[in-house]
Amino acid sequence: MSEYAIGVDLGGTNLRAAAIDRSGELIAKISGETHLSAGRDHVIGDLVRNVVALRAQLGEGGLVGVGIGVPGFIELAKGMIVGSHNLPGFDNFPVRDDISRRLGLPVILENDANAAALGEFWMGAGKDVDDLVLLTLGTGIGGGIISHGKILHGFVGMAGELGHLTVVPNGNPCGCGNRGCLEKHASATAIETMAKLVALGDNLTAKQVYDLAVDGNHLAIRVFESMGSALGIGLATLVNVFNYPLYLLSGGALPAWEFFAPAMFAEVSARSFTFRNTKTRIEKAVLGNEAGLYGAAHLPFQIRAT
Repeated sequence: MSEYAIGVDLGGTNLRAAAIDRSGELIAKISGETHLSAGRDHVIGDLVRNVVALRAQLGEGGLVGVGIGVPGFIELAKGMIVGSHNLPGFDNFPVRDDISRRLGLPVILENDANAAALGEFWMGAGKDVDDLVLLTLGTGIGGGIISHGKILHGFVGMAGELGHLTVVPNGNPCGCGNRGCLEKHASATAIETMAKLVALGDNLTAKQVYDLAVDGNHLAIRVFESMGSALGIGLATLVNVFNYPLYLLSGGALPAWEFFAPAMFAEVSARSFTFRNTKTRIEKAVLGNEAGLYGAAHLPFQIRAT
């Protein structure tokens, strides 16, 4: 058996694990639910059982290590989650070391959006560049920055929290303590909030707002234009700061690209000299929800190579 690594995506809803070889071929995958109601120990037990099952299927000899992507803020050196609304009970628990002890294997803990960015760099839309930024558009907005092929972590591992860029100085309050964060003006949650504010209807989902836009509802279209403007302000800032060749968008909001992208590009063009005068690309990511699995699996290979 050739060398392979196991990537794990531990989310608040789904728990997935995949064995991926050094060439980037996905060999085997296990998908299931994250049973948070059963408690942290049960969730970790499920994760360990999935990894053990893949290892038993493929053999121990070729396994390089395990990478795990998790939502929220992490302290990289300690292997701990220090802030995650999606994984209650995990804060300030040595999750990396606990899983490593149970498996008897080296384990790398990483933010899920960082893992997704690394996956797109390795096997997705970023294969032709050394540097990129990824924004994940979901319930909130995550971000990952790849610099010279490696995740940009900052001094404790919390770099790339791009959903908390300020795009509206006196905008909507955010759970992080700021006001006007990108994720409060351009995420699925923001779409739902704006739909209510413009009287499209109470308790509409982002998908329902999208369906209304497809049907030509001008208020629904305006919601996505507002989302695009917020995204454009955030992206212009990122283009001006990093001067990278590629900025990727992923997540459940991508089907609405036709509605938010024109306003997004208009804002980026207006606010970034660099964007107007270089071949900077803003594109859709291509790996979907597999990106985090690829990125998490790539982490042990990167460690092995250093």
